[in-house]
Amino acid sequence: MAFGDYPAEYNPKVHGPYDPARYYGKADVPFGQVKLSELGSWFSRRNKNPRAVAGAFSRAWWRWQHKYLQPKKAGIAPFFHVTAASMVFFYVINYGKAKQHRNYKYH
Repeated sequence: MAFGDYPAEYNPKVHGPYDPARYYGKADVPFGQVKLSELGSWFSRRNKNPRAVAGAFSRAWWRWQHKYLQPKKAGIAPFFHVTAASMVFFYVINYGKAKQHRNYKYH
């Protein structure tokens, strides 16, 4: 599979129009329905190569976009999401500088 190609599991005759937010691989138990005793085996069945991780992030991005950005009457929620994510990101990258300014009691 080259960059920009459809996934190998996608069959247009079976699945219809391509949806980038959908996983076309073999269906498995959703994470919310996994019992604690089955958690190790569930994680071992996951595909952990970089292409699979990139595909998971891509599907998450498309799902978020379809839900918040592309509806006809999109609200203000995506702007709050981006603002909150940028606040967390900049806090994390500046944490080393911020921890130098802690106030300690010396008694």
